Parts: sequence; structure tokens; C-alpha cells
Amino acid sequence: MDTTAIKDTQKAMWAAGDFPDVAKYILPASAETLNALHVTEGDRLLDIACGTGNLAIPAAQRGVQVTGLDITPELLEVARSRAADAEVKIEFIEGDAEDLPFDDDSFPIISSVFGVIFAPRSAVVAGEMVRVCKPGGRFALTAWTPEGMNGKLFEVMGAHMPPPPPGIDPPIRWGNEDFVSSLFAESGAELSFGRHDVVFTADSVEEWVQYNERVLGPLLFAKQALEPEGKWDALRADLVAHYESFNKADDGTFIGPAEYLLAVGVLPG
Repeated sequence: MDTTAIKDTQKAMWAAGDFPDVAKYILPASAETLNALHVTEGDRLLDIACGTGNLAIPAAQRGVQVTGLDITPELLEVARSRAADAEVKIEFIEGDAEDLPFDDDSFPIISSVFGVIFAPRSAVVAGEMVRVCKPGGRFALTAWTPEGMNGKLFEVMGAHMPPPPPGIDPPIRWGNEDFVSSLFAESGAELSFGRHDVVFTADSVEEWVQYNERVLGPLLFAKQALEPEGKWDALRADLVAHYESFNKADDGTFIGPAEYLLAVGVLPG
């Protein structure tokens, strides 16, 4: 399967809007993931789909030797700038999670925060993670759960958009423990799971939807595709209803907890 067009679209999608601003909301998930890996000074870590450096930078601040890889060069530019401001040295590389540019057994620790889940072929990227991880090494990754607010968002948007090509896994599959277990079964990795929340806030549900219309690449692309056909208003109404259904605030503001799965794996030595 040739996934070049899909990946080119993903590059453009994550470069659109203002993902660096969105990324600040998921900083707690990066901290949770880093803590789960129990890194210490002198460790070597590969952060796949590192985005703007949410995990890579605090890891480097702990004395970890970090390599960050992402498919979107615009996000890497932001990551490099943030790393410079934090006065840490990190090697940032533009690359594909399905074809990691590293030798076998290169890293003892691997992480990915809401990153590898967007690779078109889940089994391929899981295989690459295992290939470049040292025997006895460990990895941790996060994914939105299908039942959670952001997982359900994919479902809401998918009802208005064309289906993905055959053979392409939706990101929410990674939010299921059984699916992740199946991906790493052949590796013999010992897996453990935990469910956590990232909380999104705004002055109102309407303000939150307006914000996402401005900054979130997938939503921007959906609007560009649907608006000329007169179909955007229907999706937007569903988005408002979706966020209202998850809103925990009772004072007109928006407090939306989004559940995610944290999977930690340890490979056989």
C-alpha cells in the first residue's frame, strides 16, 4: 500500500492552524508518560512524533540524551526553538514513524505522546518501535480512548467525512488495551495500562469550538472540505452537541476531561 499521499496530507494538516498552542493542553500527558518511563540522567530516549517537544524537552532537562523525530518540519522548528529557550541539547530529525531512520536495537527507551497513533498502519509502526528498541528496553505511548471526549470526536467528524482508505487504522484503535496488546504480542513485551484525563477548558462550549476552528489542523481541513458543499454547519452543530455532552461545568463555562490510555511496555532482555 502506498501511503505517501496520506502522509503528505498529515504533514500539511499538522502544520495548519496553531498546533503549538493546542499542544500546551496535553503537557500533563507528556509528564505522565515521562514519569512512567522512570528515566534517569544519562539515559537515551527516542521520542517518536515528538511534535513541539512536550516530552523531549523535560526529558532533556532531567539529563536524558534525547532524539526527537517527527514527520512535520514546521513542528520541529518550534521544538528546536523551545529547546534553545530551555537551554537543552536535543537532536531533532524529520522522519517517518513507519520507517525509522535508526539501526536495530538503537534506543533503550522510546516514547510517543498522541503521536504514533496517527501513523496509517499500526502494525508497521509497532514493528518499527520494537525493532529500534534494545532488548530489555521499555516504551510508553498515549492514545485517546474510544469512549473519551477526544476519541468520540473522531467518531463525530468521521460521520461527516469520507471514510479512510482500506487498510488504514483509525487512531482511536490505539486507545483500546486489547488492540495495543495484539500489536506487541509477537515481541513478547510485558505491557501495563492506565487510564488518565487531560482537561480542556474555555469560557464556553461555543468559545471552545471557535478556538478549535482556528487552531486544530484536522478541523480546519474538515471545514475546508465541507464548507464549499454546504455541509460544514451540520458538522459544527454536532461538535457543539458533542462538547456539551462532555462538559462538566454548570456555570456556562467549558470543562472537558478527555480520557487517554497510557501503555507501558518492557521488552524481553
